[in-house]
Amino acid sequence: MALAILTVAVLLLWFVVKGAVGLIGGLFGGDDKAATVSAPVTKAPTAAPTVAPDDTLPKVVRVTPTTTPAMGAAGPADKTTMVQKFHLASSAMAPKSIVASPSGVLFAQNMMYKHSVSVFTSDGTMIKSIPDAVDLAEFGISGHPGLSQGAPVEVAFTPDGKYAWVSNYSMYGKGFGPEGLDSCTAGDGTDTSYVYRIDVASLTIDKVVPVGAVPKYVAITPDGKNVLVTNWCTWNLSVIDAVAAKETARIDLGGRYPRGIVAGPDNKTAYVALMGSNKVVTVDLASKAVADFAKPGNGPRHIVASPDGKFLYVTNNSSGTVVKLDRATGATLATATVGSEPRSMAISSDGLAVYVVNYGEGSMTKIATATMAAMQTVKTDASPIGITYEPTTKSVWVACYGGSLLAFDDAKLKG
Repeated sequence: MALAILTVAVLLLWFVVKGAVGLIGGLFGGDDKAATVSAPVTKAPTAAPTVAPDDTLPKVVRVTPTTTPAMGAAGPADKTTMVQKFHLASSAMAPKSIVASPSGVLFAQNMMYKHSVSVFTSDGTMIKSIPDAVDLAEFGISGHPGLSQGAPVEVAFTPDGKYAWVSNYSMYGKGFGPEGLDSCTAGDGTDTSYVYRIDVASLTIDKVVPVGAVPKYVAITPDGKNVLVTNWCTWNLSVIDAVAAKETARIDLGGRYPRGIVAGPDNKTAYVALMGSNKVVTVDLASKAVADFAKPGNGPRHIVASPDGKFLYVTNNSSGTVVKLDRATGATLATATVGSEPRSMAISSDGLAVYVVNYGEGSMTKIATATMAAMQTVKTDASPIGITYEPTTKSVWVACYGGSLLAFDDAKLKG
């Protein structure tokens, strides 16, 4: 009898301890992404990205706008009116950015929330979901056995459209340190990360390059020779030889939270927005010298250049403005007040309009670059964070963090 009572007591104690451990884990633990990596390494598809969508892809819902006003003839971007073409939503997406290639292929980067890049054609067809899982040993990188996952943030296409360079906010897997955070300090121990190169024809990851901590924006020099990456938590700029796929420099930028980049038309100068300040700086890519260039406003986040290279346009997240700068001098030429928390921006192919997403109020504003007057503001889903101009159809795509993409036709005059 005593043995039976002792056995029951031991079993009861075991269940109590197990329950307590589970409760504590639930209160203080997080998702152990490193321990649950199961996505397969990306394999080459059997056809080019113009084929019909794979039936096994996560369901993407396409919703046609309820009203489509009659439109007129084609016109320049400072005369046309945006009309929503379609809306794409999926539980498989959490897009941080959306970027169009010169040929009209679009990449949506889904961060660590979905560990993937969603690929679309210009008509809204989803043709592939590229997992961000890689075996780093296959790329000559040791210390991380098995599969590692990334967290795709931004992408830049090479001028010929053959490759896409994707930044990963953090890496998840064996041998990686603390996950990056938006609040960080250079030298605080945040682990460094990697950028991937994706072959656009096969939609496979074919190169992996180490960079700094929490890499965010990616730009490529017009000659296609250098890839530039801002490292948010190490406060520097990585310069990658695009042909060799090797980092050749990591340049201290002298300020907090570098974000947007434009590569100058001379292929020698980079313009970088320091979001933790009110400054845009220049970087001489040959000498590695960094100099103050402009003070456009508080929290400068994104930069785009006019097609002729004469002007730069900067979004100021804290000031709620978009500023036009003279690229030769850094002088402020005009300022447009837009919505709350303007984040990313795109420019039309003819350079006559810029488009900015207003993250804090769920909208997107179109601005005429000649006058910097707001021409049109349209509603989006909540938390619009990314935007791109798709050149083959003259459409503006907006990425919303909640899992949706919206496309607006901006090719025609109002009917």
